[in-house]
Formats: sequence, C-alpha cells, structure tokens
Amino acid sequence: MDLRDATTEDVDGIRETARASLSASYGHALSTDLIEEAVESWYDADEVTETLEDEDSVFVVAVDDGEVVGFVQSYLVERREPVGELDWLHVHPDHRGKGLGDDLLRAAETELLERGAERIEGRVLEANEAGTEFYEREGFSEIGERTVEIGGEEFLERVYARYPSGEGEQVLTEARVAGDGEQVYVAYDEAERASMAPFYATYADRERTERVGYVCGNCDGHNVSVDTMDRVQCGDCGNKRKASRWDAAYL
Repeated sequence: MDLRDATTEDVDGIRETARASLSASYGHALSTDLIEEAVESWYDADEVTETLEDEDSVFVVAVDDGEVVGFVQSYLVERREPVGELDWLHVHPDHRGKGLGDDLLRAAETELLERGAERIEGRVLEANEAGTEFYEREGFSEIGERTVEIGGEEFLERVYARYPSGEGEQVLTEARVAGDGEQVYVAYDEAERASMAPFYATYADRERTERVGYVCGNCDGHNVSVDTMDRVQCGDCGNKRKASRWDAAYL
C-alpha cells in the first residue's frame, strides 16, 4: 500500500472510491439516486481537477496494486488562526478495518501542521457511528454541533478538533449588530470555507440555541443567502461557498 499526493491521473479512482464509500456508509439511510447525485456534484471530474490544482489543498491517496482505494482531502484555511480542515476521508469498503484511515489522517495532518495549522478540524454526521468513533479514537474532542439538511431530512452534525499543543482553545463568540439593527452572535469556530474568505455562523443568542445565518468573513456583511443546495453567497462582495457536503469521515 502506497500513500502519495494525488494527481489528475487519479480522478477516476477518486470518484469510484467516493461512490463505493458513500454507498457503504449511507446506503441504509439515503437513496441510491441521492448518493449518485452527491458523487456527480462533488466529484465531477472538473471539480476534482480544480481541487488538485488548489495550492491550499492537501490531497493524499492510498494506492494498492495501482488502484486508488482511499483518500483524504483537506485544506489549510485562514480563519482567525490557520486551521487544517478535513473535508473528506474515504476508504473503499473492501479495504476498511486495516488502519488505512489512520494512515491517511496522519499524512494529511503532518502536511497541514507543516504549513502552519494550529488545529485540525473535521465534521461528521452523528448517524455515521464509525466516523464519530474514528475521531474519538484518534484523540479529537467534540467542540460543537449543528443541524444539516440532506434530501429534505435533518441530521445532527458534530464538529471535532485536535490541537497539536494538547491544549484546546477558547471558543470565540462575538456579539455584533447586523445590518437590520438586530444583535447577533458570531461563532468564529463555526466557519465555512468560501471563495474569498470564510463564512461564519451567526446566532440570536450567545448560547447558540437559535441559528440566524452567516456573516461574510471577506466584507463583514450580513447580506448572505443560502439556496436549496446549501450554497452560500454574499450579496455584497460575491464571496461564495459551494454546495455543502455531508461530513468528513466515511470509514
């Protein structure tokens, strides 16, 4: 088994591994059509190629006998501090249970830390028990949760983080006045990567019991819209986030 940086020649293998992994992890809960739609949307060949060419991307594949059997896709994101975001960690169901997920995580984490990440962060649906167990086994701590919608149904998503120093950081929540004069609370630890700068989640209360929307990290604007595919766009500066994905670990 070899681990190496992904190249454009791996696109087909990445797509097939994602399809098999998603089907194995969510075939009991989501329709085949919805899983296929997800693969075609998130792993369109042009989309994967664009990701591989992104200088902030850390994309590692596991190759067995010339075939891609697992991969981790991650990014170094500048928030209020550099954060290594684990976007996906897929292992083909035929190769699970062999420690391959651990190896992929370590490979990505090592490079992200070398690039200056101050913490490593991943998200996983509560329904993905293998994913939550994976993060807990790897020494990650749960730092938050939110509700996401998939195919018209709501799911709880957990946010996990690991701090290289061994010390967790204080969760940042800032009170501010939105454009309509209402006070909102900005959760700087709940960031969504976007084209210009992250979008930060906003709440009506400091305890984060009532979600309001987003504030744009590029222009600080609150004129942020979300469409039915969970794409986010700032109406003031054009900052955009692509359709959201379900979680970071499919093991």
